[in-house]
Amino acid sequence: MELVDLEGYDMAKEVKKFDESKAGVKGLLDLGIVKLPRFMIHPPETRPSATPLNITSSLQIPLIDFTRYDESFGRSKIVREIREASETWGFFQIVNHSVPVSVMYGMLRGIREFHDQPTEVKKPWYSRDSNAKVKYFSNSDLFVAKAANWRDTIAFDMLDGRPINPEAYPPVCREEVIEYQEHMLKLKDIMSELFSEALGLEKEYLRKIECMEAEIMVGNYYPACPEPELTYGASRHSDPSCLTIVLQDTVGGLQVFHESQLVDVKPTPGALVINIGDFMQIISNDRFKSVLHQVVAGRNGPRVSVACHMYPHPGRKYAPAKELLSNDNPPKYKNTNTGEYLAQYRSKGLDGSKALSHFRV
Repeated sequence: MELVDLEGYDMAKEVKKFDESKAGVKGLLDLGIVKLPRFMIHPPETRPSATPLNITSSLQIPLIDFTRYDESFGRSKIVREIREASETWGFFQIVNHSVPVSVMYGMLRGIREFHDQPTEVKKPWYSRDSNAKVKYFSNSDLFVAKAANWRDTIAFDMLDGRPINPEAYPPVCREEVIEYQEHMLKLKDIMSELFSEALGLEKEYLRKIECMEAEIMVGNYYPACPEPELTYGASRHSDPSCLTIVLQDTVGGLQVFHESQLVDVKPTPGALVINIGDFMQIISNDRFKSVLHQVVAGRNGPRVSVACHMYPHPGRKYAPAKELLSNDNPPKYKNTNTGEYLAQYRSKGLDGSKALSHFRV
């Protein structure tokens, strides 16, 4: 971060002032701003309009129907489709996944209602304390990023593997969060089995190595942006998790990098988006791809999404699965754990690079 430029602009001071307001980007919009604060304006070479990649509407990430995941024939088809999508895209959508649509809509409504509250109501949850189980903030990488993104977040942190006291949740979304989380834990167990089989391993493999044992769930809020061409909702990044399950509303904005193109992930009614995280790429020894993706800001909003990041057990180290290795396929990554990996990931912010390269053999 360039702290003071030749014109005397003190970015560090402005960022500190913004953070101390505890109002987030929603607070800026409530003030009636028509121009972005300078610390949210991305360099010309990294703005959405500067990308040399084509944005294609002809491609769509795979859509997988989970209707018969627990029946022999249906399951083998789903496993095959997961394998193909994970090897080529790193992203896919699932429908008929057993999470009720009413629960999904309720969760989106609850997260939106939290963020729509006045700043004074939200302030008690505003925190950058890594030990806080429930916290509201704007830009987790605010103090290390070259430019901030147009996004506020409420996070529910169970990275230590322990549940959160229900009383810690904001009342406005407490019931919705608890119910949605229960369904996510059930879906996580299903996904763990299916991904194990997609790797050619016995179905309990990923459960036994506890690679989705911990969770951080984030409710993101992207208000209508006055100058969306100058910033991002979430700049280019891959996820440091093992697996991420995303619920998005109908606004759109999520884009995936695929074969030198940007592909819009168009909202599909009743669907959840699944994306491979960095730890899954490590465990699969590069077979399954954790790909770069981003969220563009827009003049329409707010956009609301909920991402459940499933992480490995914090007390274990992870490396490529030995069962997948051979003389022709040696390990491509060093052993690492969640704490070590996240420290590297967070030190650079969402800068468009992948922390995976730091752990290659």
